[in-house]
Amino acid sequence: MTVPEGMRTNPRWAELVELVKELAFLDGGSDDAFTLASGRTSRWFFDMKPVMMHPHAARLLGELINSRLDTLGCDFVGGLELGAVPLTALVVATDTSSNRLGFMVRKEAKGRGGRKTNNPPGVEGTSIADGGNVVVLEDVTTTGGSAIKAVERIERDTACQVIAVISILDREEGGAKMFNDAGIHFESLLVRTDISG
Repeated sequence: MTVPEGMRTNPRWAELVELVKELAFLDGGSDDAFTLASGRTSRWFFDMKPVMMHPHAARLLGELINSRLDTLGCDFVGGLELGAVPLTALVVATDTSSNRLGFMVRKEAKGRGGRKTNNPPGVEGTSIADGGNVVVLEDVTTTGGSAIKAVERIERDTACQVIAVISILDREEGGAKMFNDAGIHFESLLVRTDISG
């Protein structure tokens, strides 16, 4: 199970479950109802953008993720565009204890991101050029492929070490195994069965 011990007993967690059901979850009724970004088809679809753009849900996400980042000892938080960008911003905005800084990784480098920060092309936001502990964020995890690309790029092109990947929701479709096989700590706030039953 990718949800950390104690997360489900946090009273705020139950609020997040209800908000995700209301704002992000669709049940198409058949196994091939939706085509996912991974190319797979699924009965269930999760669009976390409305959750990240909802004031109460966004604060809940930020607080719950920051509680995990504090435990992990994280200096920087960020991830691959597009899903990780709003998530990173709300995590940074709700951080009250560490002044954690955020960044984003573009899928395709535009070649101008590091002028002020000395970041490699395609890594934008806070400078991570001098290194530190990074947690990569993801909105929904299916196979983990996108987040692993971000991890590889960060570790190849910077002095940072990625200490974990945290997702809002693990669809329970192999992502956890892929991270484990790659030696990357992975956790999520929710799993699909928390929402779909």
